[in-house]
Amino acid sequence: MEGIFGLWKEAGMTSHDCVFKLRKILHLKRIGHAGTLDPGVAGVLPIAVGPATKLVEYLQDSGKTYEGKILLGKSTTTEDAEGEVVATTFLTAPPEASVVDDVLASFNGWVTQIPPMYSAVKVNGKRLYEYARQGLTVERPERQVWIEKFVRTSEIVYDETAGTAEFAFQVICGKGTYVRTLAVDCGVKLGVPSHMSHLVRTSSGGFQKADCFTLAEVAAAVAQDPTGHFMQPLGYGVKDFPRLDLTPELFQRTNNGQVLTASELGLSTTPPLIALFYQDELVSVYQVHPAKPNCYKPQKVFRKEG
Repeated sequence: MEGIFGLWKEAGMTSHDCVFKLRKILHLKRIGHAGTLDPGVAGVLPIAVGPATKLVEYLQDSGKTYEGKILLGKSTTTEDAEGEVVATTFLTAPPEASVVDDVLASFNGWVTQIPPMYSAVKVNGKRLYEYARQGLTVERPERQVWIEKFVRTSEIVYDETAGTAEFAFQVICGKGTYVRTLAVDCGVKLGVPSHMSHLVRTSSGGFQKADCFTLAEVAAAVAQDPTGHFMQPLGYGVKDFPRLDLTPELFQRTNNGQVLTASELGLSTTPPLIALFYQDELVSVYQVHPAKPNCYKPQKVFRKEG
């Protein structure tokens, strides 16, 4: 069994929990996911099975879409609704919608983020959330993340009793983005404490919510047909790469791991990665050779038999 599919992760489960359960359902150990989701967040979790686990890094590189809410007036230890409130500011009026929109737009492009203490990033061999649970704060490495789009998708709802304001948003971003941190940094630019009050991942790895299966649906599909018919083939993981269909002669040369020239492959340009197919099946991914101009070398190999 091999392939790729979108799992709809339910809130309350870790991404690792999902993989653990899938190993039991599919009776396979070689299963991975592309992009961790926080336990409290539901959403699209791309799953790779068998040889497809080699494609996880490509699935992670594809964009992700999130929909959620930001609450202004309160910040929390975890930067989301599950943490303890650590700062409050009573808002006597909601911020102007145009001001909020300008702040969100200011994040588009490359943004520097500092991972939250309640995250799985490792510092000195220990995950940040382990430090946080001990009441410790450590210096965290900055990271550059790509924000394609960050927009408000609802009216700003003002709670005059609580002195808070809340609005819905959508963000399209690259890998490694902490949406919780975006919510907090949004508040910083508005001059008030804030946190992410709700979040759902609606797309990842090319899968939309409508494409996904729940764990129960996967179990039912396998019970009906254990071949994994509901999965996408390996080629799905490289669908955004230039595709080349090999001749029998070139296929044999890739079997031997030979370097191929761009002209042999019929390329007029030199994209960094190309997907090589034979008999309509993905056989390997080749990358630009770092030392030989206009040449390609194998990066990943999936099939060698003819």
